[in-house]
Amino acid sequence: MTDIVASTRDRLLQAAVEAKTFAYVPYSKFRVGAALLTEDGEIIKGANIENASYGGTICAERTAFMKAVSEGHRKFVALAVTTDVASPIAPCGMCRQVIREFCPLDMPILLAASSYLEKEDGVRESTLEELLPFSFGPEDLERDRG
Repeated sequence: MTDIVASTRDRLLQAAVEAKTFAYVPYSKFRVGAALLTEDGEIIKGANIENASYGGTICAERTAFMKAVSEGHRKFVALAVTTDVASPIAPCGMCRQVIREFCPLDMPILLAASSYLEKEDGVRESTLEELLPFSFGPEDLERDRG
């Protein structure tokens, strides 16, 4: 796993907390904030946005990725995710697959509890490979078919 300097880690976690404040969650009341660190040091924030049809809902992680990719970013070095839950929560399966599209398997993913600053174990550090073992990625489409 790539190490993130402490100051960058703190900025990334704080950006995820800030992003969470913009969540639109009138149905589930389950706010999520995500912050994505680009290769050039920019932080792109995303919040979950619900829709009455439910199927139109988009998670915070995918919001951050869609914003970043639509602005020309393609390489990322870390992701932070937080909710209002007292323990760290991991991205859903669909988000994990989107992360897989753009990120290396050893990319750090920081999963922050709502009160991560007050708890020694408030941030769980993981990698994409840990969250999505035996994954399918873009390079698999290049494999021989025989």
